[in-house]
Amino acid sequence: MNETQCNSENVERAADILVNAHHAIAFTGAGISTESGIPDFRGPQGLWRQYNPEIATIDYFLQHPKEFWLFYRMRLSTLFTAKPNRAHIALAELEKMGIIKTIITQNIDGLHQAAGSNNVIELHGTMRRAVCLACGHTYPMDAVIKKIDSGQVPPLCDGCGGILKPDTVLFGESVKDFERARELALMSDAVLVVGSSLSVYPAAYIPLFVKEMGGKVIIVNMEPTELDYIADVIIQCKAGDAMSLLLDAVKKKLSMK
Repeated sequence: MNETQCNSENVERAADILVNAHHAIAFTGAGISTESGIPDFRGPQGLWRQYNPEIATIDYFLQHPKEFWLFYRMRLSTLFTAKPNRAHIALAELEKMGIIKTIITQNIDGLHQAAGSNNVIELHGTMRRAVCLACGHTYPMDAVIKKIDSGQVPPLCDGCGGILKPDTVLFGESVKDFERARELALMSDAVLVVGSSLSVYPAAYIPLFVKEMGGKVIIVNMEPTELDYIADVIIQCKAGDAMSLLLDAVKKKLSMK
């Protein structure tokens, strides 16, 4: 780990903000999971540099469910073998310490929960289950994978025969629990953004809501984001390095109180 790469002064400033906040939340994007082996979407090795983003639209799914599920099954191979990394684990520990109240995530991988986080809002849904578009019945994703691998593509509902769709938000669909996330952001005096380009809306409104109410914004990301101009602190390095250092700095400051 290279501490100077993460700018130790900025880590200290971020720790001060978190320790002194009354209600801090975290907002995470695909960049927090890249160290777990899950490619992000818009980075140099991002998914949308390899595939046309159209495949992730609701219109494409409805018109080409078989092709969609073949693509998604390939992605699930990576998603289901991924394990939480240092950044997920550090956030879970900050939650246990009472520093972070809730994690609002754009991710569908479930790695925050796997790391031990309890208060997680998944704006873009979860890949851990699928839902029947006809009757609304849900299935655990491992059961859906068995259907696909046995040749049923697209997978169908056992009850009504309807087509199953991953319980994730595709382009063209509304995000989940946004009003709840908005309310939390508006009552927060700090937000820790980790691994998001802050370019996808309405999710990217979350740090803007915090800023609008006079709160502090900390951004941890490898690349510049579209909302760097509102940040009080920017830590531009790997999420795992930054979050490990930030957790240590928070612990040290709490021990001195």
